[in-house]
Amino acid sequence: MTIALLSSPTNLGLRPPEPGGVPGAGKAPEALRDAGLHRRLLAHGAVDAGVVLPGRYVNDDGRRPQEQVRNQAAIVDHARRLARRLGSIVDEGHHPFVIGGDCSLLLGVGLAMARLSDAGLIHIDGHTDFRHPGNSRLCASVAGEDLAASVGLHWPALADIDGYGPYFRAAKVAQVGCRDDDEHLDEASSVLGAVMPARQAMDLGMTNVATSIARVSGPSGYWIQLDVDVLDPAWMPAVDSPAAGGLNPDQLIELITALAPKAAGMSVTVFDPDLDPGGEHAALLVEILTSAVVSMGTG
Repeated sequence: MTIALLSSPTNLGLRPPEPGGVPGAGKAPEALRDAGLHRRLLAHGAVDAGVVLPGRYVNDDGRRPQEQVRNQAAIVDHARRLARRLGSIVDEGHHPFVIGGDCSLLLGVGLAMARLSDAGLIHIDGHTDFRHPGNSRLCASVAGEDLAASVGLHWPALADIDGYGPYFRAAKVAQVGCRDDDEHLDEASSVLGAVMPARQAMDLGMTNVATSIARVSGPSGYWIQLDVDVLDPAWMPAVDSPAAGGLNPDQLIELITALAPKAAGMSVTVFDPDLDPGGEHAALLVEILTSAVVSMGTG
C-alpha cells in the first residue's frame, strides 16, 4: 500500500496565544512541506492527497454559549470533511498520513475509523488530552480534550458526531508520553487500555513499549496520533504547551519505526512554525518523520 499525504492545516482546537491572536499550528503543513517533508516522502513512493481546509479561527471568549468549545461548529464541520476524505483515501488502498494542524483533527480521524473498522488508537503525546466536562469546568479547547472526546467523554456534539461515537473503544486505546504530573493521568489510566508516561517508556525502551502497547489494539490494527510535544522542549520548543521530561528524537524515531508497519494511518500535530522562525525545528521534525514513517503499512 502507498502512503497518502493529506494536509489538515487546522488551528481550531487551540487557545489564542494572546488576546486577539491566532495560533500558528495551522501553518505547519506548509512549513513542513517547505522543509522537505513531501519531497522526501514522495521520493519513497508516497502520493500527495491534497488538503482539507478548516474554517476560520474565531476567538469567541466571553460570548460563547455554555457547553461549547472554541470554534465548535467549525471543528465539527472539519471533522466530517476530513473523515470523508480519509474514507476515500482508504478505499483507494492507501495509508493516510495526516499532517496537521492541531490535534482537534483527531475527531475527524476517529469519525473515519469508526465508519471503517474497529481500529485502536495509539496516542503519542506529552499530555493525556483527557480534559472533559466530567473532570473540569474549563472545557474550551479541543486540543486538550481530543482523546477524551474520542472515547466518548465529552459533550455529544463533539463525542458523538452523526451517531458514530465513541470513535475508539477506550479499551483499545494506548496513551504514551505524558508527563508524570499530568493532572488527568490517574483517570486516563483507569479508563484506557494502556497509559505509559514518558519516564516509564524511556526506562522500558521504545521497542519494548511498541510491543506492549500494540497488543492493546488487537487484530483490527491502530491509528497513530503523534503530538510533537511528546518531545522534550530541549529538542522541540515550537509547540503550544511544552513540558519538560519528554522523549528525545532518537527515542521517538525508534518508537514510531516499531509501530508504523502495522498502522492503518497516522497523524502529526501541534508543531507551530510561528515559534520556529529559523526553521531548524521544522528540519528536525522532517528528519524524524521521514526516518520513521516510510515503513507505514508494510507489516
